[in-house]
Amino acid sequence: MQTVILGLGNELLGDEGVGVHAARFLQGEKLSSDTKVIEVGTAILNSMPEWEEADRIIVVDAMKGDGAPGSIYKISLEDCSGSPCIASMHGFDIFRVLSLMGRKQPPPVTVFGIEPELIHWSMSLSPNVAASLPFLISAVKVEIQNK
Repeated sequence: MQTVILGLGNELLGDEGVGVHAARFLQGEKLSSDTKVIEVGTAILNSMPEWEEADRIIVVDAMKGDGAPGSIYKISLEDCSGSPCIASMHGFDIFRVLSLMGRKQPPPVTVFGIEPELIHWSMSLSPNVAASLPFLISAVKVEIQNK
């Protein structure tokens, strides 16, 4: 089963870039050979070829869920409320990209999000989000094992 992990976000905007930070960390981990980690950032369409091969997709991004900064969420894409949940600054989101795929049945998508604290001009994560990053990485690694 081919698993594709997508790290989304704008790393120039502090906690908005948490998906990119997570992808970079996961790229340095020993993962199964059937797992591919892609640092997408905001260039979501550039990652579309990898989606075509995926049996499942795991997305990591900042997510507003009204929890405390650094709170970790795991939901299915179906539970997201359209574009406001996961969106690219370039006008394409996961829902639109999945609809562009030539597959009859898109792969299942699991979304891991972290509640942001600070979205501002910075390439660093806020202390609360940075402290939660190892827990997010662990949760994603457990999800990879759940085939």
